[in-house]
Amino acid sequence: MASEASFDVVSKVDRQEVDNALNQASKEIAQRYDFKGVGASIAWSGEKILMIANSSERVLAVLDVFQTKLIRRGISLKSLDTGGDDGPEPKPSGKEYRLEALIKEGLSSETAKKVAKIIRDEGPKGIKTQIQGDELRVTGKSRDDLQAVIALLKGADVDADLQFTNYR
Repeated sequence: MASEASFDVVSKVDRQEVDNALNQASKEIAQRYDFKGVGASIAWSGEKILMIANSSERVLAVLDVFQTKLIRRGISLKSLDTGGDDGPEPKPSGKEYRLEALIKEGLSSETAKKVAKIIRDEGPKGIKTQIQGDELRVTGKSRDDLQAVIALLKGADVDADLQFTNYR
């Protein structure tokens, strides 16, 4: 009797790498000439990342520096949530502009349902999915079918950074 093979679809971020990227961005902002005298800064504010400058363009430039550092450290920008659907929108706060960003971890229920639907519609037959909290368990009889599902999900347009763990 052939046993079931399975793997988990998760969305996790290495917090230490995010912290390193934030520290590198903070150092670059402190040293760059175009950020002198504009009150530009980036720092943790609880679970959020807070970017501050004296104009909305400067805040977006701080965000750009941070995104560059994240990419260099191998962290997908899909895991960075800057708010609005049509891009980040800095909010005026007194004489400065602020932008908050959040690091998204775990699959939301909508994203998990969307991934399960993609597997059901386009994946090999006989593959079962099960949502378990903030991850998705995918099971099937054949390891080749599971490999095909992984390839399918790598090419799919999902608004989360997907990793595949516990492949058995």
